[in-house]
Amino acid sequence: MNRRQVLGLLSSVALGQAPARPNILFVLSDDHTERDLGVSGNKTIKTPNLDRFAGQGMRFTRMFTAAPQCVPSRTAYLTGRSPVAARMGRFSSPLPRDVKIYPEYLRAAGYYTGVCRRNFHLDGAPGQAGTDTNAIYEANHLRTMADRMDFVDRTGARAKTPEILDQFFAKVPAGKPFFLWVNFNDPHHPWDKLGTHDPKEVFVPGHMPDLPGMRDDIARHYDEIGRMDEEFQWVLDTLAKRGLDKNTLVIFAGDNGQALPHGKGSLYDSGMNVPMLIRWPGQIAAGRISKELVSGEDIGPTVLEAVGLPVPKDMSGKSILGHLRGAAAGPRQYVFGARLHHGNAPFTETTKASTFDLSRCVRSKKYKLIYNCTPQMEYSPVDSARDPGWTQIVEAHRAGKLKPEHELAYFGKRRVLELYDLDADPWELTNLAGRPELAKVERELKVALTEKMILDYDFLPPPITD
Repeated sequence: MNRRQVLGLLSSVALGQAPARPNILFVLSDDHTERDLGVSGNKTIKTPNLDRFAGQGMRFTRMFTAAPQCVPSRTAYLTGRSPVAARMGRFSSPLPRDVKIYPEYLRAAGYYTGVCRRNFHLDGAPGQAGTDTNAIYEANHLRTMADRMDFVDRTGARAKTPEILDQFFAKVPAGKPFFLWVNFNDPHHPWDKLGTHDPKEVFVPGHMPDLPGMRDDIARHYDEIGRMDEEFQWVLDTLAKRGLDKNTLVIFAGDNGQALPHGKGSLYDSGMNVPMLIRWPGQIAAGRISKELVSGEDIGPTVLEAVGLPVPKDMSGKSILGHLRGAAAGPRQYVFGARLHHGNAPFTETTKASTFDLSRCVRSKKYKLIYNCTPQMEYSPVDSARDPGWTQIVEAHRAGKLKPEHELAYFGKRRVLELYDLDADPWELTNLAGRPELAKVERELKVALTEKMILDYDFLPPPITD
């Protein structure tokens, strides 16, 4: 806390006033990799509102979700625990009733709480009405979000965002602080072609072949990020219109990375490194950029500490409040990730890794270790396997026209262990596992991952046994 903040706190105490508890606004985009913001250095993407917002608070370049998929990632965000520890390893599972989310602690402390917009993924698979699955949910009272929050809106239409926000704020009792979780549809696949980004100008990451179809997919993905950027400003405008912007801690983040090859559904950075921007007037200095490691598990503990509540012992996340307020270093040496079942389809003889894959990872600032427990699964990108990009990659593979690094990345035999030097190989294309010169690094990461898996009661075998 800086000198001005301390003096403000002391003056309020001297006047016999308790410092006002901040409102909490948590906003998630859907399938959004960190580099896909203008302020992150992407000169071809149009995100003026998010870029401006980033300058009003703190931007994180090494924010990693706890899983590269919607359901388990959101589980970690809301519980402060890994999805494995919270028993959310099956994509269509409702969050167990005995696993608390941090808004419940806020609610017990006097906050009015709500969630709105796109399906928030913690009440089981959507669209199950009239099915055997729905009957199981209902018979066992497994859907719990309406019991955990004061306001629950499942409306999916983007155009209704301002109306839904007005409905929420109209219900917040006078004098009560609020928590609101807003979930955007964009830029989730399938992508609309809005024509706001030229395929010829988009940035093609080094782990993707530079093919016309790939560029078209990226451009449509960018289009939806731009549309989400506009919707985000609607939310900020609503806060300002109601005079709530000065005492609201606003957190913007992605739920997981882009639904393109090497992205969503994978433990590579494109699947887990998401944007995070945090604004808290008077508490966070504007324009700061952090390169510290942050996990999706850390949001719950951070919010609870920010409002003056204790962090429950079962939360494995680490509060970054001190870092937000000026501490140079963050609390983490490693972040961890879990790849779990995706979607609602049963396993069949033709199931690919896009639907079912089990792997874990640990990442330091320089190295990443990926531990594949189902390396035999055939790779296919999550959501976008039928789009021009992947279709053309497969065609190039069959014609023998892929570069060796792309051939190996998508069609080579996967190994149980993958180790990457992220400084030298940011696209994670050269597997260094087993190299004698990195034996000490590999061992260190294996031990860290084993500890995480043991503490989370992970159902997979650990990477070491001694």
